Amino acid sequence: MRLWLPDSVSRDAVGELPADVVVGLIPRGAEPPREILEAEFLVAPVGDRHVLGLLPQMPGLRVIQTLSAGVDRLLPVVPSGVTVCDASGSRDVPVAEWVLAAILAAQKMLPEIRDRQREHRWESHSTPELAGSTVLILGYGSIGAAVEERLTPFGVELIRVARRARPGVHPQEQLEGLLPRADIVVVLLPLTPATTGMLDERLLSLLAPGALLVNAARGQIVDTRALLALLQSGRVRAVLDVTDPEPLPPEHPLWDAPGVLITPHLAGDTLAGERRAFELVGEQVRRYMRREPLANVVAHGY
Repeated sequence: MRLWLPDSVSRDAVGELPADVVVGLIPRGAEPPREILEAEFLVAPVGDRHVLGLLPQMPGLRVIQTLSAGVDRLLPVVPSGVTVCDASGSRDVPVAEWVLAAILAAQKMLPEIRDRQREHRWESHSTPELAGSTVLILGYGSIGAAVEERLTPFGVELIRVARRARPGVHPQEQLEGLLPRADIVVVLLPLTPATTGMLDERLLSLLAPGALLVNAARGQIVDTRALLALLQSGRVRAVLDVTDPEPLPPEHPLWDAPGVLITPHLAGDTLAGERRAFELVGEQVRRYMRREPLANVVAHGY
């Protein structure tokens, strides 16, 4: 079986593979060798146009495993009959840590205080407490559970929202009635046709004055124009690891909107997270060779 995976410093985390697995390495940011067309199991660097453009030319391709939880950029180009598996679980820790850092930075006004430092201004203000806040997690899965674990010691009230209702978790159909209760909304949804543009002008207008929107999912879930208007009016605040468009053009007004902190889609990018993703690759290949069911098989964009 021919396995192709990115040439990464973390690829040794794949571990020992069966003897009849032949491994090929995909160079970073360059044209892969033509032998990749013989791939049966591909670890796709999502967003690498060199590799994605070759998918239709891989007649023996059976499985694509990603190193990320999100697969929205990959699914439109996957040939029929190819199984796609995501890396859900491997990035839970770094994304949850980013969410916690984003909330604390916003609540304690650290971006504004840093701006004053650069201006050599000693200007003190009271800041909100995280304790006692109501946090709505939109897209409550494994990352949402990791966020909850880290927020629990701060004494917050949690509202969990997912696609379907389950014990302790509200269905998305109830979002309209839940948003006004939240001081902080954390967006962790996958990008699918159903979630694209979900947080539109109508739903965003339901946010309480002063509410904080934290987006660690995909920029296209939020109506950028509507969010920008609310930021400019001072009604809400935001911390965004993702934007629409992305990358955010230098001239885009979102950069300079009041009350917003932007990071360049890095929440899940840690060396430890990448190693966990490669560990998953190794386990998936061993399952495949044993003809066992694969984990994290993507259906309907999830």
